[in-house]
Amino acid sequence: MKSKYLKLLLNIYPPYIGAGIHVERIREDHREIVVSMKLRWYNRNYVGTHFGGSLASMTDPFFMLMLMNILGKDYIVWDQAARIQFVRPGRGRVVASFHLNQKQIDEIYVQTRGGAVFRPEYTVNIVDELGEVVAQVVKQEYIRKKV
Repeated sequence: MKSKYLKLLLNIYPPYIGAGIHVERIREDHREIVVSMKLRWYNRNYVGTHFGGSLASMTDPFFMLMLMNILGKDYIVWDQAARIQFVRPGRGRVVASFHLNQKQIDEIYVQTRGGAVFRPEYTVNIVDELGEVVAQVVKQEYIRKKV
């Protein structure tokens, strides 16, 4: 899917609207996605900082979408697991930048030869307006070439 259409669809997706999540940028080759979230009354927790569930939602399902678009229809890709570590309270606007490089893509091709399952882990930091890490999320993907 063209990146501009994917961005539009994600930005009108009701769960993201409800959480205040906004896709800022999707590179045409799908190797980078930048997502942001402003602190609003509807996504803050009891103590006035970003709700942890909204921070986790910021990271779902971007690595999967990137890989599906990079690898194409010959591959099965889905999010298998995630873990999040909250580092400091999130206030104001927070940003998550997802990146995949050629070395990571090449490793997928090697590891999935003959239909083998590959479960790589990718890390994304959610940072605040000062560039300080608010949370670190590790996503595990399930990738298999269709045979």
